[in-house]
Amino acid sequence: MSDEATAPAAFVDLQVHTTASDGALPPAAVVQAAADAALHAIAITDHDTVDGLPEAHAAGERLGVRIVPGVELSTHFEGEELHLLGLHLTDLHAMADALADFRVQRVQRAERIVETLNAHGIPITMDAVLAEAADGAVGRPHIARAMLAGGWVREFREAFDKWIGWGRPAYMAKEQFDVADAMALVHRAGGLAVWAHPGELATPARIARLADRGLDAVEVLHPSHPPYLVQRLVEHTEKAGLLPSGGSDWHGTQDGPRKLGGQLVPKVWLDWQDARVATRGTTTA
Repeated sequence: MSDEATAPAAFVDLQVHTTASDGALPPAAVVQAAADAALHAIAITDHDTVDGLPEAHAAGERLGVRIVPGVELSTHFEGEELHLLGLHLTDLHAMADALADFRVQRVQRAERIVETLNAHGIPITMDAVLAEAADGAVGRPHIARAMLAGGWVREFREAFDKWIGWGRPAYMAKEQFDVADAMALVHRAGGLAVWAHPGELATPARIARLADRGLDAVEVLHPSHPPYLVQRLVEHTEKAGLLPSGGSDWHGTQDGPRKLGGQLVPKVWLDWQDARVATRGTTTA
């Protein structure tokens, strides 16, 4: 029997977050956790930033974990918010330049949320939010952590459920970014465009329309997807000629359903993505 036949199954995790955006652990610690979990590769997909990738790559080389360069973008399609992953990025400078404006918009959105919370009697400050974000791209999780630290909520999730989640008093929508423009940006940076955690919205018709606009893959494995939906998404994705992807959407917490490597994404899915990039002859611009 060959060594290959007796080798343990290899798994990857193609959606992971760090303190470069709203994760709880710095990139090197995330890569260490991936090595401890015996993962072959992880994709660093911070929100609206690629700043964590150099540290992650250095740690990956040291620990023997492949780092897939990525990003997560909030976009809109047909009146719905759609989260898009850019995986296998090769031109990080092009992506970073394009994302600079998004980071300014994130701060402005956080300022509006803080002002609304103040108007509702919660004396949180923007300085406290920025302290939680450190050098990362500011997001609602940083506001939630500042609220928790200040004693205005009893637990992290309460901040979303009561104050800053969709439909709550201090919710503020992001600036709309058309999904076609986002996919074009990902392609210019050398990457594959992946529909992140689509849930029940990923009907065959909607997948086909997105494929016509440049979608490359669908994240079929995600903690929010029950088994019946995973099977359905695999079938829809294959029928559309797209690739499957999957990830834990891990933000560094030790509790809850999002566990690093918990989705058991097979390495062969990463191999298929690599082949698509090579076959397409992706170029940077």
